Amino acid sequence: MKRSSGILMPIFSLPGELGIGDFGKEAYEFVKILRDFGQKYWQVLPLNSTETSHNSPYSPLSSFAGNPLFISISLLNNDYKLNINVESKNTNHIDYNNVIKIKYFYLEKFYKSFKKDEEYFKFLDENMYWIYDYALFISLRKYLNKPLQLWPLDLKLKKKETISYYKEKLKSQIDFEIFLQFIFYKQWNELKRYANKNGIKIIGDKPIYVNHDSADVWFYPKYFKLDENLMPLYVSGAPPDIFNKHGQIWGHPVYNWENIEKDNFEYFIKIFKHYKKLYDMIRIDHFIGYSSYWEIPYKELNAKKGRWVKASGKKLFEKLLEFYDKDEIIVEDVGPVRKDVIDLRNYFGFPSMKILQFAFDGDPYNEYKPHNYTNNNCVIYTGTHDNNTSIGWFEDASEKIRDDLRRYACYEKCNEKINWVLIKLAMSSICKLSIIPIQDVLGLGKDARINTPGTKGNNWNWKLSSNYYNKNAFKKLLEYTKIFGRL
Repeated sequence: MKRSSGILMPIFSLPGELGIGDFGKEAYEFVKILRDFGQKYWQVLPLNSTETSHNSPYSPLSSFAGNPLFISISLLNNDYKLNINVESKNTNHIDYNNVIKIKYFYLEKFYKSFKKDEEYFKFLDENMYWIYDYALFISLRKYLNKPLQLWPLDLKLKKKETISYYKEKLKSQIDFEIFLQFIFYKQWNELKRYANKNGIKIIGDKPIYVNHDSADVWFYPKYFKLDENLMPLYVSGAPPDIFNKHGQIWGHPVYNWENIEKDNFEYFIKIFKHYKKLYDMIRIDHFIGYSSYWEIPYKELNAKKGRWVKASGKKLFEKLLEFYDKDEIIVEDVGPVRKDVIDLRNYFGFPSMKILQFAFDGDPYNEYKPHNYTNNNCVIYTGTHDNNTSIGWFEDASEKIRDDLRRYACYEKCNEKINWVLIKLAMSSICKLSIIPIQDVLGLGKDARINTPGTKGNNWNWKLSSNYYNKNAFKKLLEYTKIFGRL
């Protein structure tokens, strides 16, 4: 990988239309901005279909299906010529309930005029390993209006007669769900081709787990620790630490690594081969969990009674490197990383992550301080989707943190806004790749934060308005990109 830089911008945070970012005009405009201002990478968050109650892309309904809300209605208009006038919603907040209502109104209209063609049947043929299963699952989920754990037992266990009955009963809905996935992947693949043609590579994201209420759990139950009714025996989370004395309960069913390994990692190989087609590089979320993971007995009220359990990550990655190059993989190895995780990362030589917001605690030996980086095989961020914006972070930081940053980066007085102080540190570091969140390029405050881990409610709903373009900010980014040899 050549020394270079890029921007972290979730699809849903693009200005888009109908109140959410999508694969339409604004996405193509963003590619041009990246190209014109010297950036070589666009990092997106997971594109998976999500749970509508909180819409976290890290709790997907499927490892394979895309989020239909990212479909551009205007692009569909161009393809199918229904002459629908699409009104854009210029807002910084996504109202998912409203977006779902409006988007599906249009999507159903297009579906009625859709004619299956050679391209459609080719898509079905290439994706038959997941598309029919997912379409049936999501159709049942909508019809029953219940999550998987509340389905009748004969459906949970996929009794042949019951499945046949519902396949016939929900045939129209199943076809509609397949149509949505066809359009999703058609538009995404066209956008990715355009980005690649303009010298931009896409960094995607592999969530560590899936939602309990997911097609994966329904169709691959033996790869999760479940009882005979598909209820979790254990759920995911994190142990108590200095930030949370009770630990964290994330709630996903954890993997049954014994069964996964017994089947020669077939499940994971399908997923990673799927992502290989979607992205140019992949960031592996919660890499720690591929070495060992914290599992908590189901229905525990906190994570204290959890335990560390060994995972089979080493054997899995040996399989993955048969079709991935190690430089196409970034591992999220942040947080309290144990020696076994470092050993796993170093064994394969995967690029690691450095987060500047973690660097300033007064300790000159803090591993996130740039002068402590021992090699360039890393990707540096000012912050990630789980952090505050740099301006919001600095406003909320203790005086100790502020003082450490001032003394480290500009000694007494910072003459630039703090977002640019951190961007300069990132760009000037030895890390071969620097990724800056769009909020830091634009100098946005805490209102532009995407996610606060361990909280529910006001997450995953920030987006840019249509007038976000700031030529001076992007020119400054280009200047730093040149100065620090990342063009």
